[in-house]
Order: sequence, then C-alpha cells, then structure tokens
Amino acid sequence: MIPTLYGIPNCDTVKKARVWLDQNGRAFLFNDYKKAGIDRASLEGWVAEHGWETVLNRNGTTFKALGASDKEGLDAAKAIALMLAQPSMIKRPVLDLGDRTIVGFKSALYEAAFLA
Repeated sequence: MIPTLYGIPNCDTVKKARVWLDQNGRAFLFNDYKKAGIDRASLEGWVAEHGWETVLNRNGTTFKALGASDKEGLDAAKAIALMLAQPSMIKRPVLDLGDRTIVGFKSALYEAAFLA
C-alpha cells in the first residue's frame, strides 16, 4: 500500500513531511483536504485512534476565529462536525500508513514508522 499524506500544500509542517518522504525515497499520495475534503469515516477513524484532542488543531486561526458557542462543550462528535465543515481545523499532516496513522510531523516518528 502506498501511504497517503493528508494536509494542505502551503502548510510548513506538511512541506517538511513531503520533503522527508521525498528525500527518503518513500512514495506517497497527497490529499489536499481543503480541495478534496475529508470523508467522515476517515476522520472518525483518526479520532478513534488518537482522540479528538489530538486531531483537532486548536492552535490554528480557523479554530481561534470560532465563536464561544462553537468552542463550548467540545466532544468527539462536535469536533468531528467542526473539522468536516472546515478541514483547516484538522491538525496537519496526517500520514495514513494503512494499519495506522501519524498525526503531525516529527522525523523520528516517520523513521520509526517506515522501519517497523
């Protein structure tokens, strides 16, 4: 299986992940979820694997621009709804390896994943 990298192309962290994959000779598919979107099943899987607190990017400008009512009472269902409506709120990148995913980018995590 060829891994899929989910993110947006102008994100610095996504750029770092793409460079790492290229420099280490790792083929991958790229899914720009601002253009292509993200399906509910994938997002629910990521939340089940990592927790909504990890997958939801609360440090980004899109989340910070939300009204107080949208931020109140956050749980998995509400976080998924927010991320489906505005994929910019998904932490970037997400690397889908088939049997598991990695949220964010750290070269050590990518090295370990491809050596496993």
